[in-house]
Amino acid sequence: RVLDLGCGSGRDVYALAQLVGPEGEVVGVDMTDEQLAVARAHQAHHTEVFGYSNTKFLHGYIERLDELGLEPASFDVIVSNCVVNLSPDKDAVLAGVQRLLKPGGEFYFSDVYADRRVPPAVRNDPVLYGECLGGALYWNDFIQLAQRHGFADPRLLEDRPLEITDPKLAARTGNLRFFSATYRLFKLAALESACEDFGQAVIYKGSIPEHPGRFVLDKHHDMQTGKVFAVCGNTWHMLQGTRFAPHFNFIGNFDTHYGIFEGCGSSLPFDGPQGDTSGNGGSGACC
Repeated sequence: RVLDLGCGSGRDVYALAQLVGPEGEVVGVDMTDEQLAVARAHQAHHTEVFGYSNTKFLHGYIERLDELGLEPASFDVIVSNCVVNLSPDKDAVLAGVQRLLKPGGEFYFSDVYADRRVPPAVRNDPVLYGECLGGALYWNDFIQLAQRHGFADPRLLEDRPLEITDPKLAARTGNLRFFSATYRLFKLAALESACEDFGQAVIYKGSIPEHPGRFVLDKHHDMQTGKVFAVCGNTWHMLQGTRFAPHFNFIGNFDTHYGIFEGCGSSLPFDGPQGDTSGNGGSGACC
């Protein structure tokens, strides 16, 4: 069961509906009646083409998910595409996500982040806000926000720098650097705030459809099929305590602690423009 926050006209909902199949369900939430009208207008067509109906669209606010009649701990995955940065109450969004995810569930979403805190002049600029820049979180504030709501170890999957090509807008943002990034947040009570080393490893079986040769958990965990891959305790839990468990063999346990997992850092996680190494995104950090 999948929930799409800020589903708009339903494009992602219908794509996800094909992935979950007739036994699954995809629910889209959006605050705009006009967008939802477009989404609902295509429901009959998709039912006819694919032979089943597994989508639902709800009018509501992503900050007030508790008002939509959705059962707590009822979703396996929650997704969002460049919507959270537009929310005036990001705390409420993550609180709602935490409430609706099943144990072992995942919030998988793309958004815009800044390399520092966005000043009021940028934050309150309606044009920059509409361009998904004014509402962007400083990346480290986002990490702390996620941790406050029970997502102890946010994982960065991919990122790219955003170039502001309009000279007038670029002048208004000053030295701020913005990045488009995809994060995974797992609802797992056993996760720690740092990556700890217990001498564990995993082997990917190559059994996930469309991913026979490798499995990419995040930016620093690209696991080739059949190869032993050393992991920290958190990564172990992200694989063993989620839908990914059947696709891995697990080596080791939590009996002996060897300290912090080597290379686990806390500096800027994003890659800069080509040739810019001011971030550590390309390093061997585990998270």
